[in-house]
Amino acid sequence: MPSIPRSEYPRPQFRRDEWLCLNGQWEFEIDHGDSGFERGLSRPFDRAITVPFCPESTLSGIGYTDRMLAVWYRRSVPVPEAWAGKRIVLHFGAVDYDATVWVNGVEVGRHRGGFTPFRCDITDAVAPGAKAVVTVRARDDWAPPQPRGKQVPIHGNCGCHYTRTTGIWQTVWMEPVAACALERTRITPDVANGCFHLEQPLTRVERGMTVTATLSDAKGVVAKATVATGLELSPRLTVPIPVSRRRLWSCGDPHLYALRLELRNSSGVIIDRVESYAGLRSVAIDGMAVVLNGKPVFQRLVLDQGYYPDGIMTAPSDQALVKDIELSLAAGFNGARLHQKVFEERFLYHADRMGYLCWGEFGDWSWSTLGHLHDERQWGATYAAQWLEALERDYSHPSIVGWCPMNETSYRIEDTIHAHDDLMRALYLATKAMDTSRPVLDVSGYSHRVAESDIYDSHDYEQDPATFAVNQAGLRIGKPFINHSPGQHNIPYRGQPYFVSEFGGIWWNPDLKPGEPSWGYGNKPQTVEEFHLRFAGLCAVLLDDPRMFGYCYTQLTDVFQEQNGVVRFDRSLKLDLARLRAAQARPAAIELAGITPISVTAATKATSSRRAKVKR
Repeated sequence: MPSIPRSEYPRPQFRRDEWLCLNGQWEFEIDHGDSGFERGLSRPFDRAITVPFCPESTLSGIGYTDRMLAVWYRRSVPVPEAWAGKRIVLHFGAVDYDATVWVNGVEVGRHRGGFTPFRCDITDAVAPGAKAVVTVRARDDWAPPQPRGKQVPIHGNCGCHYTRTTGIWQTVWMEPVAACALERTRITPDVANGCFHLEQPLTRVERGMTVTATLSDAKGVVAKATVATGLELSPRLTVPIPVSRRRLWSCGDPHLYALRLELRNSSGVIIDRVESYAGLRSVAIDGMAVVLNGKPVFQRLVLDQGYYPDGIMTAPSDQALVKDIELSLAAGFNGARLHQKVFEERFLYHADRMGYLCWGEFGDWSWSTLGHLHDERQWGATYAAQWLEALERDYSHPSIVGWCPMNETSYRIEDTIHAHDDLMRALYLATKAMDTSRPVLDVSGYSHRVAESDIYDSHDYEQDPATFAVNQAGLRIGKPFINHSPGQHNIPYRGQPYFVSEFGGIWWNPDLKPGEPSWGYGNKPQTVEEFHLRFAGLCAVLLDDPRMFGYCYTQLTDVFQEQNGVVRFDRSLKLDLARLRAAQARPAAIELAGITPISVTAATKATSSRRAKVKR
């Protein structure tokens, strides 16, 4: 489908053969008064838009950046006759913010949240061979508090807030599924035992059905496992990997196994089939180190905000997602904080296959330009619901090595327990309940509130390497770490693995024109040589700190007026990436500590030995 924008399959880790991409031209209307429903669903819309690009973007064909209380979309879609006898499911990758969907005038679904996917079963609203008139309303006022990430809450961009995204901004698509069908698989790698554990939810369970998982590599089938569904809503399977076929996923060798899942009825007929993939790797904590497959891998992360000049939060092409990872790797980074945004899933697919470490985050910032939560008593449930949807979508991606639901909340610790404290703890506990296989950071930067948080961090934008080193030397067990935020906001440090999850942000725009809005952190270097010396000096402080398991440099690209990226907003080069890479290339102190990496054979023997001791 070369003429359809962003026509690649949007969900690579749960892929069916039959599907219909609905990106392209839709009817469109800006509803400034949010009165469109009262005026009727069948009224004519006054313009066209290119989906999946938001109306604020130039790629949409609209380019309108002022306030829009609501927007409307409509498209007529022929439903293939071949889909007769199947349930017809309409998918939305992301719609910002409150979405309502009608098909042929019948409401088929509602969803709140601008970062996470949702679906509508439209079977009862349209028959195969007929046309489905799909109508979507998205409400997205900029005034109320809501999780919006870096989207600006006023008319023009300011500070570290950027052009808003309203309405549809990820792929819309449709697929036929059986009445009894496979839901999203939860894939948990188990390096010690050389296997994958699968949890396979089903839309409906009937007696006599079976689920079969087939694991393959370049040589062919590696292993199979089958389980009868019984009466379980989520049958569980373990797929063991023979020792000779075990290959760990890592940054240098991001090996992925192909995974096929098949659902059979009581007669043995396949009624649903899905293609997926999995990476065999472990993430754990060993003292102050976060280890990958038992080996300390210093996380040389870069802050990636995922904005584009022409697509805003939507990448103009699939290749643009790949290019961002390639640029980061070329500059010497091995991963990214996916900052204040739930990235489209194809980014994670490319990270999986390119060995790129990611911290999954949520766009939790609300309306305040300081990122404070406005009224958690009203919005706490919304934050939790949307964050859980993001965790559910991204759980099985091997590139994700940590979770962080919140960023730079700034509440003082007082004698009174606030709703802020409840929300922080709720999101942390929800994350741990959803995923016990990855470390969780309660909040990035400050106000740490969860004493048992797996990770502790700080944000430090000091520009002088010597002063930066003094700041970081102040970390002590039992002492709150305070920087880049006035007053008492953090609970005391308890000795967890620690990293500076934002630093640098060096302001550099050699092409700055008079009157052009531009900012970065600290004093702007006078020459590119001064930039490189400062960058190397700041990185050296953290690389040489034996307590530090990683860092995150701000940032990968310029974003509108924030011009502290290692490349420009249009991804053109403004610095010597090879020199940035060289500044980060030496082993970090924590990598030289001598911890032995996991051998899959040794891990299997150790596990067998432990089992034998238990039996004895």
